[in-house]
Amino acid sequence: MKKDLRINSKVFDGAMKAPNRAMLRAVGVTDEDFKKPMIGVASTWSEVTPCNIHIHDLAVSAKSGAREAGGVPLVFNTITVSDGISMGTEGMRYSLPSRDLIADSIETVVGAESLDGLVAIGGCDKNIPGCLIAIANSGVPAVFAYGGTIAPGNYNGQDIDIVSVFEGVGQHNNGDINDDSLRKIECGACPGAGSCGGMYTANTMASAAEAMGMSLPGSSSNPAESSVKQADCKAAGAAVYNLLEKGIYPKDIMTKESFENAITVVQALGGSTNAILHLLAIAHAAEIDLTMDDFDRIQKTVPHIADLKPSGKYVMQDLHRVGGVQAVMKVLWKAGYLHGGCMTVTGKTLAENLAEAPDLLKGQVVIMPFDNPKRKDGPLIVLKGNLSPSGAVAKMSGVKVTRHSGPARVFNTEKEATAAVMANEINDGDVLVIRYVGPKGGPGMPEMLSISAILVGKGMDEKVALLTDGRFSGGTHGLVVGHIAPEAQTGGPIALLKEGDIVTIDSVLQEISMDVPAEELAQRRREWTAPPLYKKGVLGKYAHNVSCSSKGAVTDYLNREQTAPEETLVLKS
Repeated sequence: MKKDLRINSKVFDGAMKAPNRAMLRAVGVTDEDFKKPMIGVASTWSEVTPCNIHIHDLAVSAKSGAREAGGVPLVFNTITVSDGISMGTEGMRYSLPSRDLIADSIETVVGAESLDGLVAIGGCDKNIPGCLIAIANSGVPAVFAYGGTIAPGNYNGQDIDIVSVFEGVGQHNNGDINDDSLRKIECGACPGAGSCGGMYTANTMASAAEAMGMSLPGSSSNPAESSVKQADCKAAGAAVYNLLEKGIYPKDIMTKESFENAITVVQALGGSTNAILHLLAIAHAAEIDLTMDDFDRIQKTVPHIADLKPSGKYVMQDLHRVGGVQAVMKVLWKAGYLHGGCMTVTGKTLAENLAEAPDLLKGQVVIMPFDNPKRKDGPLIVLKGNLSPSGAVAKMSGVKVTRHSGPARVFNTEKEATAAVMANEINDGDVLVIRYVGPKGGPGMPEMLSISAILVGKGMDEKVALLTDGRFSGGTHGLVVGHIAPEAQTGGPIALLKEGDIVTIDSVLQEISMDVPAEELAQRRREWTAPPLYKKGVLGKYAHNVSCSSKGAVTDYLNREQTAPEETLVLKS
């Protein structure tokens, strides 16, 4: 070996370190290996979700790549949960907290075992930001590897996916399809391994990771069940060794400009609203000053050019066939939308990588030209007003309605709101509000895909506005607004909303407001009492430590900074 690449070499040097070495000898480490860098391979393999069921094999490939490059690879596991399986149940409250559990567990192993480098492999929605937060906090040279997208399912000759099933429930409730049709959609939606196929949260965050330079070029759009995905992960193992040789750390890659690149690609692809929450959290871990205002600024300048589900026609596998995320980035770079000088995990700049990237396939229809985009600006829009002073997020891709004003129909749980929709108690023009489901109030800020998909299935997606201090799945589309902050649990204005209050959402003016006089709101605040915070187990810990969604819903915010203004209200514990 030309030079000692062990960041933590002193850990295993000297006679007093014999016990440390003895433990590693038991797992196969040799005298020669102690001269090499030890590279952790964080696997999120699990049988609880198709997104991750194949990841053990990908971890083996990453291990092989790291070994052949000259490192000593050590595989370890962390958890995953399936958003699609927990959606619409009490289990959904655990989804966002799992992001931080994943991050903390990976950081813990890297730190405790004194690892010199890291490959983190993720599949389902929270794995990707969890891995990237861990990479930022661990600080060792690292590469993120994506487990890849699932192939589309099929029903009556049409491509379908998991969102088709949720929307099928609404169609069934509306009498548009029968039991047999719903069952066929259910059975055909998910044909194998991989993450949900549209530009939903997993594919969105994988694309963002590639745009940020934290994963290898082309890897975010390569399908899960493919030889190129195995090659991705093997190359990721070798890439960490290259980063060690070159002395390139996450802090050299995760810069303000690289986060701006990630936001740009997310807007251009029409990605999930969850990208805002997760990129804020990753930036917090990387100690980058990223705010909602940065998303707002970039949204105004970047066109939405991808005709991808949920609001479009195609899925990630289709994008892969016409050139993938790299080809889209190349188009954006040539048009001046990306910072080409950013360092990446290849050891080259983004511009150097893109100069070698494929062009979009001629005649393709997945990515639209700049002179005929889906939208002239980005579809993820930040809204503010007296209902959400700290900011809320709307995804306006495919939504024709730009302004909606109507009476609030207020519910404190998703279950109650869903029952009202299924019982046909919600009318055209209503503003359906689900509150006390934010980061603290949920606790866990659950997603509202089930109820939003039911509204779509019933043909009400642009006739009824759906507002919440919780989240929406990347598969959600329609007239929906999430991440309303401050949340109801902390006394945000959404807690003061009453049945029948007129609420207005205007995506052009970027406003979200309620027609209630300031003096009336002040009186309601005097009469308001915060519900008790959840106390038990992991959700209890989360409720007492999590920050506002406008800060990324991170759990170590107060360790680094003073309490945010929106968190200063007294909470009952």
